[in-house]
Amino acid sequence: MIRIAPVGRALAVVAATSLALTACGGGGGNTATQTSESAAAPSSSAPAAAKGDGTLTIGTLLPQTGSLAFLGPPEIAGVDAAVKEINEAGGVLGKPITKYDTDSGDTTTNIASQSVDKLLAQKADAIIGAASSSVSESVIDKITGAGVIQFSPANTSDKFTTINDKGLYFRTSPPDKLQGRVLGDLVVADGNDTVGILAMQDSYGTGLADQVQKTVTDGGGEVVERVDYDPKAADFSADVAKIKAKNPKGIVLIGFEETAKVVAELVKQGLPADKHKWYMVDGNTSNTNYVKMPKGTLDGVKGTIPGAAAPEEFEKKLLAINPKLQDFSYAPESYDATNLIALAAEAAKSDAGTDIAAKLAEVSKGGEKCKSFKECVDLLKAGKDIDYEGVSGPVEFNEAGDPSVATIGIYQYGANNKYATKALEYRTGNIAG
Repeated sequence: MIRIAPVGRALAVVAATSLALTACGGGGGNTATQTSESAAAPSSSAPAAAKGDGTLTIGTLLPQTGSLAFLGPPEIAGVDAAVKEINEAGGVLGKPITKYDTDSGDTTTNIASQSVDKLLAQKADAIIGAASSSVSESVIDKITGAGVIQFSPANTSDKFTTINDKGLYFRTSPPDKLQGRVLGDLVVADGNDTVGILAMQDSYGTGLADQVQKTVTDGGGEVVERVDYDPKAADFSADVAKIKAKNPKGIVLIGFEETAKVVAELVKQGLPADKHKWYMVDGNTSNTNYVKMPKGTLDGVKGTIPGAAAPEEFEKKLLAINPKLQDFSYAPESYDATNLIALAAEAAKSDAGTDIAAKLAEVSKGGEKCKSFKECVDLLKAGKDIDYEGVSGPVEFNEAGDPSVATIGIYQYGANNKYATKALEYRTGNIAG
């Protein structure tokens, strides 16, 4: 374990293999699953979840369009890889999993709400998604109110730790308090005693900016200007001008695809990355968002992404599902979410959402360690208590449905405006601090 200077939180540094973050086309699929095209038409009022019909039905609510569409393909591939393995191992409760895919869109549309109606009409027991914290927040009442599990592989907003979820919301990605601490520590350790923050104004951006600001201040740095902006704005010149007026050494950019416009404005106003150190987060650390910019625009820029390194063997599994896949971010978290839901259903001997939720923490910790659905389900059938060890990390749920321990990768961009496929390092720590 090391002490992260200057704040001094105990975080382990692990040698890095990569989680590449480049967007690509549609997600994978397999013959054991169905897609949203075959789903029933949207219902104006979502039906209440049944007590369980003996078939585990999983719906995905993941971005096929919108500001996080680049995250959809790896997340869908992660779910599909798990479903394929689970069904090949005999399925859940003796039957193959049924899966339906739907689009989460983003907060500029009503796509997510319509998709949830479709999934509830199809009697989904658990819904994996959304990727966006704000989108998840917009549909969580509808999902959990129907007695269905909502399980996100990518939500990081701290709001979900205390949100009224009826005990039915879980996530494999860590709350932003950990990413914010790692990023804030990194900014100060890199010698930035004055820092500017440009953050999108929503539950994700504001919450993460709060944690970064606190960590920078606790570490002896000063946040000389913070601007929480409207991500739908057509122009960011006034926002960037506020940062320019304070001339910070380091600039933290927290947002989604609109960050490309912010970056262009930073360069235009004389705040390039070779004079002011830029830092990004999981929502905008992308290998497609900046490639059309002049060579070297992002050279040296660092970004943080939650998640441990994906083993090469796991990446091969994903490519077997979707050969066009170039991005693996949040695929491990999606894969683990699917396996955990299936194992909890086996432990509960029920496919009902409330029954599965009651067993999710139990199968994630405290028992005999196992790393695959087949290995774990064989132990369950032998009457053993299990502790599923995921591809994304140990995934031990606390009482809030959050992972109690998680990993953040630190990546760096090169002159081609893409970040390297190997992280500079991984830092693992307790969510609680």
